[in-house]
Amino acid sequence: MLSELRIVDLGVISEAVLEPDPGFTVVTGETGAGKTMVVTGLSLLAGQKSDTKLVRQGAERALVEGRVAVDADELGAVAEDGEVLIARQLFASRSRITVGGAQVTAAQAQELADAWVEIHGQLEQVKLAQEGRQRALLDQFAGVSVGLGAEYAAAWEERKAVRAQLRELVGQAAARAREADMLRFGLEEIARVGPQPGEDVELAAESRKLAAVDELRQAAQSALVALAGDDEALTDAPDALSLAAAARKSVAQVADADPELKSVADLLADAAAQLADAAAQLSSYLSRLEADPIRLEWIAGRRAELAGLTRKYGEDIAAVLAWQAQAEQRAYEIDTSDETITKLRVQVDGLDGRLATLAAQITAARTAAAARLAELVQAELAALAMPKARLAFEVSELAELGPHGADRVQLLFSANPGAQPGPLSQIASGGELSRVRLALEVVLAGAGGGDARPTLVFDEVDAGIGGEVALQVGRRLQRLAQQAQVIVVTHLAQVAAFADKHYLVEKSDDGSVTTSTVREVRPAERPEALARMMSGLPTTPEALSHAKELLLAAQV
Repeated sequence: MLSELRIVDLGVISEAVLEPDPGFTVVTGETGAGKTMVVTGLSLLAGQKSDTKLVRQGAERALVEGRVAVDADELGAVAEDGEVLIARQLFASRSRITVGGAQVTAAQAQELADAWVEIHGQLEQVKLAQEGRQRALLDQFAGVSVGLGAEYAAAWEERKAVRAQLRELVGQAAARAREADMLRFGLEEIARVGPQPGEDVELAAESRKLAAVDELRQAAQSALVALAGDDEALTDAPDALSLAAAARKSVAQVADADPELKSVADLLADAAAQLADAAAQLSSYLSRLEADPIRLEWIAGRRAELAGLTRKYGEDIAAVLAWQAQAEQRAYEIDTSDETITKLRVQVDGLDGRLATLAAQITAARTAAAARLAELVQAELAALAMPKARLAFEVSELAELGPHGADRVQLLFSANPGAQPGPLSQIASGGELSRVRLALEVVLAGAGGGDARPTLVFDEVDAGIGGEVALQVGRRLQRLAQQAQVIVVTHLAQVAAFADKHYLVEKSDDGSVTTSTVREVRPAERPEALARMMSGLPTTPEALSHAKELLLAAQV
């Protein structure tokens, strides 16, 4: 329910605040005063498309705010006393919507609006002429909008997804076969070579060693001679081990005389030990270092095989092995695709059966509800001065199941006796559409089959009517207000008389800019306001008397 609506610089309205009654509220005003800006403001709060031309001349922005009792926790909204503040700002090049302080998209605002408001304007009359809207209304009355309808919709979407997957698998059978051949070729080639993790790195290192064996032997031998000397040499050239030993002996002889030399002696002892270890390792290395041309040739051939793989399947053997693992998985998926296709076909068959069962139940519910709904709406139309109107919801079978079941639902209408009922969109005039729409809304609300939206907004509900018919429209709106909050923009006093609260839009013109204000009509002022609506002239005793009679009639 809407507890407050504030409009600033929207259209011709500079600023207005409305506090709609929980029951029936009317907004009236002369043509061009801007009363439809109330409906426009509510449409903006409901996330409808904005138009920057709506910003009042001379203003930087337009603002519409509404305090609404609605659950918006999922949007991150902050509620106060069970209500959230929905705000829509229009700027020169953009608009902004917030719900409870949280900024939301227009789509989110539209989704939220489904829970708190339904706006009936000229667009709704266009929708009513569409078969999809007619089916939805029948489903509401039949009680299949939720429950059966939701179950069917979920099964329909599931089948849609499964069939799409099935079509893709079947349609790509040839491509999968080609892919499988390519994968098998690559896997067989890798299997023939049989690469091992890190093998390319190890062989490269071994190849470098074998190719440089002469240089390695010469370097190691020279280093060993420098460390330990050469027993076969004819000269007594000093070696590192002998020199280190001599140095250590010289220092050790006098270390007791000066403790400072003790640490030097220890360092020389460590150096001698390390030199001895290095010499031992060089000697061992030389004993194991052998040329192996056969091994070197084999390594070259093996590296050529590995290179053939890395050219095709990865930059190194690690990448080749990764490709192999992925290819094996993909080949498995392709090999089992026929099995998957069979399973998907079984799944589709099961969903087809489930949909057929649900569709039959929905058809039965629609068929049972169609005559009853038509009967109730016809009774309402009779009270709206259309006693000869005939209306029927025709439920016919579709060629195949659709997203809403197995039926085509069409609302047939005839306003005159003897005329064959035809599609509502082709037969009904604007005024007749307006009354059919109101009759449906009253019946659905009374049956508890509506959308359960707390606020119903009507614009142009009185199009093309007057006199006694207008009185009956007022009575229907009054009855509807017992089920929901009703806000109506009207130019008929016969409708306004039934309202619990009355707002008047008044305009003024300073010669350059037209400005409208909105004020509540106090109970004592209502007779005069209704009299002006009826005559369009300054009130007369006769007009006031007629207005008072209207108000009395509305209370009956």
